[in-house]
Amino acid sequence: MASSSSNTPKESVVVDCGRRRTSCGYCRSSRHNSISHGMWAHSLTVDDYQDLLDRGWRRSGCFLYKPEMERTCCPSYTIRLKAGEFVPSKEQLRVSRRMQRFLDGTLDVKKVDAFEDPYTSTKSENSSQPISEESLAVGLEEEDDVEKSLHCLSNQIDNVIHMLVEKGEFPSDIQLPKASVKKVSQGKRKLLVNGSEDLLYSSNIAFQIVASVKRALSCDKVGNDSKPSRVCEKENESSPKVIAEKLVASLDPAVKSYGLSIRACNGHINFYASNKQVSLSESVENPPVPKKSRTKHDAGRICVPGPQHRQVKRRKLEMRLNRSSFDPEEFALYRRYQLKVHNDKPQNVTENSYRRFLVDTPFIQVSPTGDSTVPPCGFGSFHQQYLIDGQLVAVGVIDILPKCLSSKYLFWDPDFAFLSLGKYSALQEIGWVKEKQVHCPSLQYYYLGYYIHSCNKMRYKAAYRPSELLCPLQYKWVQFDIARPLLDRKPYVVLSDSSILQNGGSSLPQITDDGMGREFDDGGEDANDVPMLDDEEMVECESECSDDEPDLECSDPEIGDVSKVLLGIEGSHVKYKDLRIVFGPQQRSYLEPQLRRYRKVVGPVLSERMVYSLGEYEC
Repeated sequence: MASSSSNTPKESVVVDCGRRRTSCGYCRSSRHNSISHGMWAHSLTVDDYQDLLDRGWRRSGCFLYKPEMERTCCPSYTIRLKAGEFVPSKEQLRVSRRMQRFLDGTLDVKKVDAFEDPYTSTKSENSSQPISEESLAVGLEEEDDVEKSLHCLSNQIDNVIHMLVEKGEFPSDIQLPKASVKKVSQGKRKLLVNGSEDLLYSSNIAFQIVASVKRALSCDKVGNDSKPSRVCEKENESSPKVIAEKLVASLDPAVKSYGLSIRACNGHINFYASNKQVSLSESVENPPVPKKSRTKHDAGRICVPGPQHRQVKRRKLEMRLNRSSFDPEEFALYRRYQLKVHNDKPQNVTENSYRRFLVDTPFIQVSPTGDSTVPPCGFGSFHQQYLIDGQLVAVGVIDILPKCLSSKYLFWDPDFAFLSLGKYSALQEIGWVKEKQVHCPSLQYYYLGYYIHSCNKMRYKAAYRPSELLCPLQYKWVQFDIARPLLDRKPYVVLSDSSILQNGGSSLPQITDDGMGREFDDGGEDANDVPMLDDEEMVECESECSDDEPDLECSDPEIGDVSKVLLGIEGSHVKYKDLRIVFGPQQRSYLEPQLRRYRKVVGPVLSERMVYSLGEYEC
């Protein structure tokens, strides 16, 4: 279907396709257990689609669909978030910080990062990886350099300890522990005092020496109380702080020559990056150990404390918001994403299917008006591009509507999985809504598509808090934390019943955590980084229009009254009551059940506002 017309329409025109049965993309059932109601949209106003969203509808291109919640295998609840009330979790904040470190050039991209996403199970040796291959090589080389540096620093400390033992500074009649120097993580640096950003390594050997001395003293007292050994004397003279300062005094000259500075801090021996660093390879080949700091224990020993010094490469992230249209570069990225992340077959990822899925739109686009009712970009369908140094790495397909930004789909470059682009783009979209509220106060919500409590891979959406779910019967919004106990009991529930929980009128058995927390905590960095499929792929699969099951009669007289349904026939728009007389009994008996069902799924207001087309149209 064409996404636009030469004569710009002014109203929504839809064709009702009735009930559809398809295979389920979530539970992977071999039977066609996914049941929804479908419509094709010739045209659609953004206001009408906003109201359809708030009745549980979604779109795939120009096709609109709504799960029949009481019948479908995986009940799908519309989930949204009020952007102004969003509180990011620690994990979400970590994603933002990781992206910033990557852009600043300070992120060490380890080999594990490239395979972080659980849906990127394999990586082709022949695939094009313009950034990640370089990053992996640098990351692995740096990791090897760091290990060498830690080993050599530990040896330096052991040498100094041995020297002080010979001088009588440390007891000689006990076995002292070997030194261990460890790398200080980025997170721990931020918890320390100012200047800790240059802290590279640290050792707690002073605490271990004190502990060894105390253990020896305890054994000595038990074995011979009348003859306390020299251990007792040294135990009283030393503390971790004093020992650390002694070690630093002897280590300082040698460490400085390798481009590091060293300080004792509350018993810890800390190594910092100085302004001038010596590269690892240089220090391995020609270690410039000062003569004054050499001892007989240094002879023949090569020590390499200098960290690898590399020029920091800063990257530029650019985001572009474009009206929905076909872009060859975007399609190439989409195809690569579907093949590598979702393991789609190449013959199923075609330009036509991509256009129908993510490019075609029925919306009557709204341009900015300059007032506070429309954001600067206008309303309609958009593609949000994410580019790093000019390279397209992700595309978010979104709808910008009067009350919300509705996230439809996201595809990204598998080589950048370590950046958790699914989470990052969601945070950017939430931030966009908050920012644009200044221009359009009605724009307050972020819609994440469908939430499926019975599908663990979809539960990541509830991590964006505080979210709320749409009741499938009364179309009221219910806080997720209130609705969850009901969903723990069974997949389909009338969420309005959650008022029982709030009012204390009924109690439910205690439900243990069935995986929600574990999925975020133990499922890997990107465990909840699942693409927003939202059933679009299901409607693209082979399916059938089916009316083989009778619809339940509507008990609501208003819904059952189809006289006000707006019909479109031969270019004219009339109420059914004004056209009913021209239909014969057989035609009315065929048409009226369909109109009742249509009025039920879209609601009385929309059935009188949108045009129900009676023209021929492919379903």
